Amino acid sequence: MGLIIFFLCAYVPKTEAGYCKWEAVLDDLERIKTSEDIDVSLYTANADEDLSQSISADIQMYLNSKKRCPEECQELVMRCFFLETAVIIQECRIKNCSKTQDVWNIWKNGNETFEKNKLTSTKSEKCKECEEYEEKNFAEFVQNFVKVIQRDCKH
Repeated sequence: MGLIIFFLCAYVPKTEAGYCKWEAVLDDLERIKTSEDIDVSLYTANADEDLSQSISADIQMYLNSKKRCPEECQELVMRCFFLETAVIIQECRIKNCSKTQDVWNIWKNGNETFEKNKLTSTKSEKCKECEEYEEKNFAEFVQNFVKVIQRDCKH
């Protein structure tokens, strides 16, 4: 009986303060960031600027006092990054990329995490739409994606 209880306890999900629901995505981003066979331009929010510039003047006042992105824009920017991984998946199918599975995992994890609204809901009056962001190369995309996820993990 004691073994059964121990076995069940071993699979309790992590809830400690340092845990981030995006750890698996960060691991996959680390694996794909140096891929030389992924050559795409992707709509990319600048993690240091666009999160605050993409919103209305009313929200800008809020940002100036709080020095952080409102959660609504943070989530929409995250969704944009995850949606752009579908573009990478298509590119990888055409070119038979070495990192296709890692990219697929990123998309799948994003879709599961946003499960209630899926990855298709990216509109808000307060925030930019995905296509309004500047197109950047793959390396810059991954770098900004990591920053946005790390910012989300700190909340």
